[in-house]
Amino acid sequence: MSSGSNTPVAGKTARIVISVDAMGGDKGPAAVVAGISDSIRRLPDLDIILHGDESVLRPLLGSEPALAARVALRHSAGVVTMEDKPAQVMRHGQDTSMWAAINSVRDGEAAAAVSCGNTGALMAVSMLRLRKLPGINRPAIACLWPSRNPGGFNVMLDVGADVKADPSDLLQYAVMGAAYAANGLSIPRPRVGLLNVGTEDHKGRAGLKEANEILAAQATTGGFTHVGFIEGGDIPGSSVDVIVTDGFTGNVALKTGEGTAKLVTDRLREAFTTGVVAKFAALLAMRSLKRFQHRIDPRRANGGVFLGLKGTVVKSHGGSDATGIAAAIGLAHRLAVTGLTDRIAARLASIEAAGQDSRSGAPGEDAGTGSVSSV
Repeated sequence: MSSGSNTPVAGKTARIVISVDAMGGDKGPAAVVAGISDSIRRLPDLDIILHGDESVLRPLLGSEPALAARVALRHSAGVVTMEDKPAQVMRHGQDTSMWAAINSVRDGEAAAAVSCGNTGALMAVSMLRLRKLPGINRPAIACLWPSRNPGGFNVMLDVGADVKADPSDLLQYAVMGAAYAANGLSIPRPRVGLLNVGTEDHKGRAGLKEANEILAAQATTGGFTHVGFIEGGDIPGSSVDVIVTDGFTGNVALKTGEGTAKLVTDRLREAFTTGVVAKFAALLAMRSLKRFQHRIDPRRANGGVFLGLKGTVVKSHGGSDATGIAAAIGLAHRLAVTGLTDRIAARLASIEAAGQDSRSGAPGEDAGTGSVSSV
């Protein structure tokens, strides 16, 4: 493959290069290589820069001859473990596969990076090496949530980058989430809802009420439709496309949803395997059960996207198998093709310009009536 350029060459199809950290997942490099193999079969314009221990990865790549022309192996001796503290990785992690994977995006070799590694460390290294987009206060992690919408998913953010979020942060999350939904899910004007304890305007803490007013005032400029407050039951529903919340609430909701999906799957398995009659019923319902399993399979939505950075980073679940890793690489590829980072930057610039116009036209206006001076 080429050295990682994503620029079209005359007479050749443009290549999309994704940088992959092979060493961070619970299932090891073998699962990563299997996921890459699956991705390359599905995506003819995809090339990979693979970072990790060459002595481990070379034999795995050798067993997949189709990978030879489309995977460039880069040796990295160090590994970021799930127990490593982000501050420790920032100080001493320069030789790790995670650090190298992010550097490939920073240096322009790759359009996006994918890692199954330590979330806190990955966010810290990404912020250090890629830097935040202009005007961004707090980057966010966005996830895809299975839903009743036609596309099958909703976007939710933040799901764990930062436990805090003030009203101006929530506006930025709305803008970034809408850009993600537009480019990742092909929704021209996403509907954005603000997660609260109720849908009534008088409910929730003061900061949420202020954020609700700001989102309503900036929806047109931000390229989204403001739905208002939504409740937890709306997260998998069809009334919104993007759910905005702080990282503490979003992470609790995400982990609760994952746990509930696993519980439902386990209970169904138990129900259809206890006794001869149950097993016979399972055979009759096999097609419906497989369809149900596919719809709630968390591997299909694998990949939290770091938004608000000067580069695209996809965090694959630590326990991802080949199917989950392929899904994360596929998501990174799709976002690279659509130029998500540039589109987010453009939307944020529009919000900032609108805020400046508002302040110059109405010097006494405050944030509660539409000014976004902190954006």
